[in-house]
Amino acid sequence: MVRILPRLERIFLEPSQMDMPADSYDCDAVSEVLGRVGDKWTVLVVVVLRDRPRRFNDLKRQVHGISQQMLTRTLRALERDSLVSRTVHPSTPPQVQYALTELGFSLSEAVRPVADWAVAHVKSLHDSRARVKEPEAPLLR
Repeated sequence: MVRILPRLERIFLEPSQMDMPADSYDCDAVSEVLGRVGDKWTVLVVVVLRDRPRRFNDLKRQVHGISQQMLTRTLRALERDSLVSRTVHPSTPPQVQYALTELGFSLSEAVRPVADWAVAHVKSLHDSRARVKEPEAPLLR
């Protein structure tokens, strides 16, 4: 039986669900949510917004490698799902600020440990990949 770690159970589950067996989870619901929040750009944007609201260009600088188009798509999807709020401040030019909603902050509580784990273990993963030689694929004729 698969169990979620006790510390993470408090983040994902209501108290009445804490002792539910793993096979009683709605896999379709989990799959749908992971499809939305499980991509690398969403996780990185949520982790960066965790500390404070940010403007678009500040976010772009903090999320290394993201294109303007991908950041726009990610922010629109997060806003649509009520994970991020977009506030336009009246000025010339208008200033737009993005912040996590309460729901978005609860997501950041879940994905921040994954991001921390990735930073702590990326060297080990690279070392393991370097040690394991992938067999070369046979040439197709």
